[in-house]
Parts: sequence; C-alpha cells; structure tokens
Amino acid sequence: MTAAQEPNQSAEWTVRDGCVVPPGPDPHRVVVLALDGVMTFELGIPARIFGTARSADGRALYEVSVCTPDGRPVRTEAGFSIDVEYGPEALEHADTVVIAPTHRLGPVGEEGVLPGPLDAALARIRPGTRTVSICTGAFVLAAAGLLDDRPATTHWAEVAHFRRLFPQVRIDEDVLFVDDGDVLTSAGAAAGVDVCLYLVRRDHGSAVANQVARRCIVPPWRDGGQAQYIERPVPPPAAATTAPTRAWALERLHLPLSLGELAEHARMSVRTFTRRFRDEAGVTPGQWLTAQRVEVAKQLLETSDLSIDLIADRAGFGSANSLRQHMRDLVGVSPAAYRRTFRATAADRGDGPASGRTELTASRA
Repeated sequence: MTAAQEPNQSAEWTVRDGCVVPPGPDPHRVVVLALDGVMTFELGIPARIFGTARSADGRALYEVSVCTPDGRPVRTEAGFSIDVEYGPEALEHADTVVIAPTHRLGPVGEEGVLPGPLDAALARIRPGTRTVSICTGAFVLAAAGLLDDRPATTHWAEVAHFRRLFPQVRIDEDVLFVDDGDVLTSAGAAAGVDVCLYLVRRDHGSAVANQVARRCIVPPWRDGGQAQYIERPVPPPAAATTAPTRAWALERLHLPLSLGELAEHARMSVRTFTRRFRDEAGVTPGQWLTAQRVEVAKQLLETSDLSIDLIADRAGFGSANSLRQHMRDLVGVSPAAYRRTFRATAADRGDGPASGRTELTASRA
C-alpha cells in the first residue's frame, strides 16, 4: 500500500441506524475525472460500484466524487450537460483517480497530446495515487505518459488508432482490463464494472466484492483476461445454447467433469458443443472450467482456513500440485502466497480474513 493509499483513522464515534459505531479507517477516496463529451453510463460506474461497498459494521469503504479539469459543467454524449461539485483540486486528495471515457478526445485523440487545462489538472495527482481508465480514458493516461512501456487496454474498436498515436504502449485489445499495479486500464462500457469490482475485491476481498455484485445485480467476477469481443456471442434463436450446461457445471466444479459429460448434458455432439461453447464464452470448455475452479480456490483461500489439499479437492483440481500449477499459470503466484497476501494486508488493517489487497495481475482465462 502506498503512502497515498494509507487510510486515515477517524477520531470520532458516530451513530448509524440507531447504533453507536466506533472510530475506524476513513473511506478510500475515489475521484472521477469527467471530460467534455463524457459517456454517462461509464461515468456512473465508479459511484455505483465503489459507493455500494460496505464493511461488516456498515461503514462506507469508499468516498466517490466527480470533478472536471476546470470545475465547469461538461457536455455528455447523451445530449445534456452535467454540473459537478468539484474542480481539479479534488485530484490532490484522491487515493484512486478514474478517468471516465469521452467521445470528444480533441487533441488527445488527434495528436496524442494533452490540452493545457487537462495537463494542469492531471499534474495535481499525487505520486503513487492509483489511476484507472475506462474505455477511451486510456488515451488520456497514454498522452500523460503514464502508460509508456506498460501493458494496457482500451475498447477494441479504438486499438488501431491508439497504436498509431502511442506505439510505446503495449496495448492488448483481447482483454477486459489490465492490472499493472498502480495503473489499471479497461475496455469499454461494462468492462468498467469489471475493473471496479476487481478493485473492490483486490482492496477488501471476495466477500465484500460479491456483496456489491449482488446489490448491483451484476456478475461477481469476469476475469481480466476474458475476451473483449466474441464474433458470435448470441446463438441463433432456434439454436441450442451452452448456458444451461455452464450453470450445471458451476454446481459440480468439485467433480471431475469431462468434455463428453458436458456435451451430453447439452445434448450435443462433442464437436458441436465445443464450437458453440467457444462462440458463446470466448474460451474452450477446458479453459473455462479451469478458470472457474481457480476462482473457487481463490475465494476459499481468502475466506477460510482450509488446507491447500482440501481446497484443491473442493475446487475440483484433485491434488494440491494441480491447484498450484493452475494458480501459477492464471494468477501468477502459488496458493500459499495468494493467501499470505490477503491475510497480511487484512491483519494490517484489522479486518477479518476475507479482506485483503494484492498486486496480482489479471491474466487470461
């Protein structure tokens, strides 16, 4: 945790829902930067996701505010303008800055350079502050030099143009989001939900993130390496779908499911099932099963004291060695290291075992 992200301790007791609540860490401050032409759906994602996160005693874990480079109202892509409460001074106090996307990039999208007011606003961000972009917000981070020689992503339709402007950035159009430690970039629209949920999970563990997902009625987890763009995401109306079989498999991840069993449940041949599964999910059945089992293992590592062997069995890997191999392939660390990361940061904050913060990089499913 950087100095910019260390929580302050509240000094006063408060009353919430008729109960006296003792002092605790101040909420993590998230500031969303809105530019002219801002996309309204993406602009609202941080407030909706971070604003829903609560601790076990009901405290807000994040404080979300919106600012503009000069404090003035900005137009949206939806045909109306929005007024904001803060100007660029809000960026000086942010623990996390989110760059919302815009369809009016101006000099940033034309020449890869920041206009004066935006450059001055970004200069107010403290060193070490976590910075996040949604969709075309990556153009702003790249123009500011924050993505030089780093992995990043943006909306797949903008990648060719992005590469021409910023050849020094290692752009990847095939993923939902990229976590490079203190800088995260995401693809368009709903990928903003994914990266914000991921950060809640990284900051406070899967229990809090899952609670946020339930309240917002969104999937609790889509791996950052999942494909952005699938050629045929929806089967023809008359065609069978693999969705019921995926739901069936999720209830049986602890069992040694074979491709033949999955195809039989879907009432398809193995060849047809494999082709249709990849069309709908963007990965092979085997890759999908492994990714889902890794997610089960990660949640058990975060929220339980079960042994690695027992977690491997419950997640359907059969052996601890198999779990270790797949965790290293998909997450980059061993199960024991993953658990230590979450438990160490939880202990530092005084949270329960489900809390934690890690610098693990989201990898492909």
